Amino acid sequence: MRWTAALLLSGLATAPSWGSAVLQCVPYARIVSGVAIRGDALTWWDQADGQYKRGSKPKKGAVLAFRPNGPMTLGHVAVVSRILDDRRVLIRHANWSVPGAIEEDVLAIDVSADGDWSQVRVWHSPTGQMGARTNPTYGFIYPAKARLHDFTPDATLGSSVRFAKVDSDMWDERALPAVMRQPQAVPASARAVLTSPTRMAAATPMPVKAAKPAKAPRARTPHLEADPFIVEYADAAPSQRTLSAIIADVRRETAMN
Repeated sequence: MRWTAALLLSGLATAPSWGSAVLQCVPYARIVSGVAIRGDALTWWDQADGQYKRGSKPKKGAVLAFRPNGPMTLGHVAVVSRILDDRRVLIRHANWSVPGAIEEDVLAIDVSADGDWSQVRVWHSPTGQMGARTNPTYGFIYPAKARLHDFTPDATLGSSVRFAKVDSDMWDERALPAVMRQPQAVPASARAVLTSPTRMAAATPMPVKAAKPAKAPRARTPHLEADPFIVEYADAAPSQRTLSAIIADVRRETAMN
């Protein structure tokens, strides 16, 4: 019990006090990007007009300005640290997943319909997965010189913690959301195997219906052409005589004639 209490006290002693001032996203983004704008994050986009170039294309060192959304009433700013492709970048920012926490080189994904980075999802470090919330943005603010500056924690800026930095190479192999995945190229040798008739038959067996038993061929019935003479003779014959007897008589009579 005493050891448990000691560990708890140790943890409280090293953790920042969320009741006191914590590091905000604005001073962190200003130092890391070199974009000299002050004030709440939601004002950065308008303040940048006339001072910095702005746009919808991510560039290394640019500041991504978030619009106010839900609990994020003052907006947010983050700095692009690496471009992975048209829809994925790595960012550095503070005060996002945890109050005062610094997250470096984490994933941000463009989920907008037009691919203009107006809607993004951001990595959530505590859970190790993409955040579920879709965040609207203004766009990117480009510094005069694209350069990433180191950030040194400063008590005057507020207390902070730093999440363990993620190896940026891991993002190269991280799968995109299902709706955004690109089909992977299949080597020619593999395509040859996959598309061969034998391989396809083995890989995708089709249900086989039980064969119906073959019908026995019907015995051919001799076809007798109607002879008007026979018909006339039969009609005139007494009714008690069988047809076979009548035919036999006709044949005999024909042979005699």
